[in-house]
Amino acid sequence: MKILYLANIRLPTEKAHGVQIMKTCEAFAKEGHDIELVVPTRINSISKDPFEYYGVSRLFKVITLKVPDLVSLEGVGFFFSSLYFAERARWLKQFWAADIIYSRDALVLLQYVLLGRRLVYEAHGAPALMARLVARFAYRIVVISKATGESFVAIGVPREKIVVAPDGVDLDAFAHPESKEAARNRLGLPQDKKIALYIGRVDGWKGVDTLCDAAALLPSDTEVAVIGGEPEQVTMLKTRYPNVHFLGFHPYRELADNQAAADVLILPNTGKSEVSMLYTSPLKLFTYMASGVPIVASDTPSTREVLTDDDAYFFRPDDVNALAESIKAALGGVDQSQRKVAHAKGKVKEYSWQKRSIAIVDSLQIL
Repeated sequence: MKILYLANIRLPTEKAHGVQIMKTCEAFAKEGHDIELVVPTRINSISKDPFEYYGVSRLFKVITLKVPDLVSLEGVGFFFSSLYFAERARWLKQFWAADIIYSRDALVLLQYVLLGRRLVYEAHGAPALMARLVARFAYRIVVISKATGESFVAIGVPREKIVVAPDGVDLDAFAHPESKEAARNRLGLPQDKKIALYIGRVDGWKGVDTLCDAAALLPSDTEVAVIGGEPEQVTMLKTRYPNVHFLGFHPYRELADNQAAADVLILPNTGKSEVSMLYTSPLKLFTYMASGVPIVASDTPSTREVLTDDDAYFFRPDDVNALAESIKAALGGVDQSQRKVAHAKGKVKEYSWQKRSIAIVDSLQIL
């Protein structure tokens, strides 16, 4: 099958959607499909080749279109750059040769609804106006959570048009991480403490403040570390939480080794955000499961779509005391934690990028 993936993003990017898109394309290519990824030119402080940056095999081609970089103008700028990108992509010969036009960007796909192309829209949240319009014409809608799928059903999209495909993980990349001692030496973390680690963005709905507040309630032999965040965010958090290790952004290719530094991995998503509660399928959830490290997670419907009590310790979202107690339980109950770790590692095999790509392609029913 020929697939043209349109991504109106800066590539590479430190944001999770970059690795998600690259891994999706790699998985399609590994299944023998002819896939090309199309991205715009953007001002980018990251100079590395995207394949090297994400540790992705060179099994597909990345096409870069010259597009005015208006993103700094925010809403209006992004709108017009999206229209220009969509128009430029339409003139590619691959656009007309492809069996599928695939994108996470509803505004881009909206430009093609009357062109007779098979459009596949990958939705990462409840449908806003553009997504509602695209949903009427899309050949398939890929959603990353059941709740996202139900939100499309609620606006009249037939269930048979929807494919639930949570995000995934590259299991091979997490098979042989470095030792805990080596990881801590590299990151500058203490060897004589237990480390509760969060890896990811530090935006409000991620719940990082709850974890940092919980640090003050942990025993003296346990410390909290956070990997991720923009420089200005890290500076602010260091001032607010001097007892927490803030290590800043580290590239995706270091993820498996960074996770090895932890005694427990934390997924503290807030319950105050609809995205966090219902629509997210965080990449870190699956990489945590593959790590062999105990997991403490917010008890949200989106998390419960994947994890059960057999896999992780849960706490009430935004409850600092409950999070601290769950961390203590994970660190103190060694036998129980190892059972949960083993169960999570077994389950995550069902969430590989390869199995995700197979499920998506099977739903397309194109010979």
